[in-house]
Amino acid sequence: MKRHDSSGPRLGRRSLLRAAGVSISLPAFESLRGSRSASASENVQNEAPRRMVCVGNMLGFYPDAFWPKQAENQTGDADQQADAQPALSTTLQSLQPHRRDLTVIEGLDHDLKGGHFSIHAFLSGVRSGDAKSMPDGNITLDQFAAESIGGQTRFPSLVIGSESGIHGGCQMSWTRAGTRVPPISGPRQLFEKLFVGVADADKRQAADRFRLKESILDAVNGDAKSLAKRLNRRDQRKLDEYLTSIRDVEQRIDLSKQWIDIEKPAAPFEPPKNTNMVEDLPVLYELIALALQTDSTRIATLELGGDFEARDFGFRSGYHALSHHGQRPDAIEALIKIESYQVEQFSKFLTRLRDFESGESNLLDQTAVLFGSGMGNANSHTNTNLPIVLAGGGFRHRGTMSFDRKAPQRPPLTNLYLSMLHRFGIEVDRFSTSTGTLRGLEWA
Repeated sequence: MKRHDSSGPRLGRRSLLRAAGVSISLPAFESLRGSRSASASENVQNEAPRRMVCVGNMLGFYPDAFWPKQAENQTGDADQQADAQPALSTTLQSLQPHRRDLTVIEGLDHDLKGGHFSIHAFLSGVRSGDAKSMPDGNITLDQFAAESIGGQTRFPSLVIGSESGIHGGCQMSWTRAGTRVPPISGPRQLFEKLFVGVADADKRQAADRFRLKESILDAVNGDAKSLAKRLNRRDQRKLDEYLTSIRDVEQRIDLSKQWIDIEKPAAPFEPPKNTNMVEDLPVLYELIALALQTDSTRIATLELGGDFEARDFGFRSGYHALSHHGQRPDAIEALIKIESYQVEQFSKFLTRLRDFESGESNLLDQTAVLFGSGMGNANSHTNTNLPIVLAGGGFRHRGTMSFDRKAPQRPPLTNLYLSMLHRFGIEVDRFSTSTGTLRGLEWA
């Protein structure tokens, strides 16, 4: 997207709209030399709703145990590709039942430095400190997709993680305004959000928030119309497009309001207790699966943070300390055990989705599931060659894909994200630093 000269007067209530949770801004009018335009995208309706889940680990994975040996790009029939692929690595062994439903992708990253301070760019490709220089800030993949949902589900997205651990807790999801999305911090809180009814006082507060958003839209609508006499013909067309986007937001608000008085699904079991991230992980995956099954949301993120404590496995050192193993065999062995457990729970989550029939397919076919980290190698504090697994989602999976990190035209990781957005039904030309969709990744 081209940037426009911003030296002229800015049209806007952008900050006010963002504060109210309304993602919309005035377009750039040449007549007024105003602010940059905002691209509008609409969700393409598929026969079955598309879904997306992103799972991130703050500390990465021990590379020698994560990557399959001799990974190569393959051509030909998808079944033949899966059979010809190298065996899954030590860490990924538990994913063997899903070999035909996933792709391990090697050689992609965001071309960033900063170690722990860049892992929060995992789903955006943009560090928070660099967000102002980007047209869409550092909005993350999940929140970009959630903007297209509107009020189709009770929760446009669910962000799950911890508020403890290293570097301030979960910072996996970011809005277009550059603000962190606070996480749901445990299985008890997630259970209550999904299945416990809303008190009358909370319903009244929600109604008040909707009225505030409506009044802001009315004001912006009035400001936009007052500009009409000052615009040339080309900008008049832009204004018409802008007013159309206003109406779209109004419709999404109307859709969201309907959830105030709609009862939540019946609880499938008793409320779980919060213990620790290690023991809570299977329950969190179960609740995410239930959220997708009940269509409470179609987008979820889960971050495994520094509070995923190694001591809960019986090790003396902490998880963070083990990730900086210094090539010590005992630390590496402990690290692989922890990471293999994380992958094992992820594999069970994929099984849960695969076994749930939805329409003419299953939930895994309808859900693009990303698993990885913004940290390539915690021991050396590098953010290159990020560990990435893509599962489900209606893609034609290839077992493994590998990109030459020294190639001049090596694609950024955001190209994968653009492919995921297209499969989700959002037809946009770019996402963040993308240069196109990811070559070699096709729809089934």
